[in-house]
Amino acid sequence: MKIIDSINQNKQFISLEFFPPKTREDWPAFFQTVQRLAVLKPLFASVTYGAGGSTNVDTLEIVTRIQQEYGIETMAHLTCLGSKAEDVTRFLEDLAAAGVNNVLALRGDLPQDGSVETPLPSPLQYASDLVGLIRSSFPAKGIAVAGYPEVHPESPSLEADLGYLKQKLDNGADFAITQLFFDNSLYHTFVKRAREAGINKPIIPGILPVVSLKVIKRIVSLCGASIPAEFLAELENADQAGGAAAVQKVGIAHARHQARELLASGVPGVHIYTLNRAEVVLDLVEGLLQ
Repeated sequence: MKIIDSINQNKQFISLEFFPPKTREDWPAFFQTVQRLAVLKPLFASVTYGAGGSTNVDTLEIVTRIQQEYGIETMAHLTCLGSKAEDVTRFLEDLAAAGVNNVLALRGDLPQDGSVETPLPSPLQYASDLVGLIRSSFPAKGIAVAGYPEVHPESPSLEADLGYLKQKLDNGADFAITQLFFDNSLYHTFVKRAREAGINKPIIPGILPVVSLKVIKRIVSLCGASIPAEFLAELENADQAGGAAAVQKVGIAHARHQARELLASGVPGVHIYTLNRAEVVLDLVEGLLQ
């Protein structure tokens, strides 16, 4: 089933993102996490692509197992930078054969080791190219793309960034999921500007609960998101007073507040970046959807 069809049923939802464990030895613990979070009945779960040292084969097996064994509609992340069109097509065929009908189409990050040639030896330079390939070759596939409330770090301007998002959606993507943010006004402003730019498809907010001060500082340095000064001060005070446990408590409370406000404002749903942390997510979503 295409995820957009479920979104269009106008019932608010939560969805989840998992990343593949680094080694096979970690798989039992990973699937215990999936099992624990399956009770939340997420509308869908996305799985990052070849992350954390895993392979594309791992991603295929994981999304297949989540869908078949836990009854959760899955969405596989798919990147294209430096990939050959035939390799991408083969992965999409494997997904289809496994009954996985949805993908999150991404450009992907340029490796720092120079392993991807420049200019790239592929027509798949951008996420919009990948969306076009998927929509033309697999017309029944559900497609999501990424949106950036604080502008993609490589984008020359807000207007250009919205243009790239519109191109991805115009090329056939069904909806967008945002990069993490910690100030809901950024999301609301982003959606308003997107609508003014002619983007009318759903834009799902992505929420990340902070569980570590060190980790979140590294994440925002990579993705271009910002931490509001007041929230950062609260996290730092918690770290000094009570260490990691206190930081996590503050982070979950902030994410819960974000999610509640967003749902109250009428968003279709919230997409939670789980960090594969079942207890954190269960705490965050308690009482969200009544």
